[in-house]
Amino acid sequence: MSYPQPPFDPTQQYQQQEPPKKSRKKWPWIVAAAVVLIIIIAVATSGGGDKSPSNTAAAPTTAAASQVPAVTTVPAVQAPPAPTTPAMTTSQANAVRKAESYLSFSGFSRTGLIKQLQFDQFSTADATYAVDHITVDWNEQADKKAASYMSFTAFSRDGLIKQLKFDGFTSDQAAHGAKSVGL
Repeated sequence: MSYPQPPFDPTQQYQQQEPPKKSRKKWPWIVAAAVVLIIIIAVATSGGGDKSPSNTAAAPTTAAASQVPAVTTVPAVQAPPAPTTPAMTTSQANAVRKAESYLSFSGFSRTGLIKQLQFDQFSTADATYAVDHITVDWNEQADKKAASYMSFTAFSRDGLIKQLKFDGFTSDQAAHGAKSVGL
């Protein structure tokens, strides 16, 4: 036995499968667009402004006021652009970093530091650039090197000065270093 089937309605089938429509709120988009429009208008009307002072003083109306000399506006003089120094190359920057690193834990003379950087495969030009572009108190470096020598062996004053000069310190720097350790 067969049961009667209701007539086929294709629109009803599709309507049942469609999820209910969500109502989209349009007001946040409208508010955002209005805010952006206001910002654009504000920026456009500000126009960068005229930075020069304007002379807005009213014209004198009395005879006494007309005897006061008029104030003139002097245009601002722009300073010439600062001379640009060429940027450090990567190798020079690395040599500077390496030199500062060495000085943080050991005493070096100027020439000794250049030689150490050359030993580390920096070119003579880059090593010299690095030493010339860091702030160093060479007397302090002589003091540090003298203390280092005295920590592991004994020296006479003259012997220590000769050793410091051998390391590249000047006579004055070497004498300063010897004095700093009590010799």
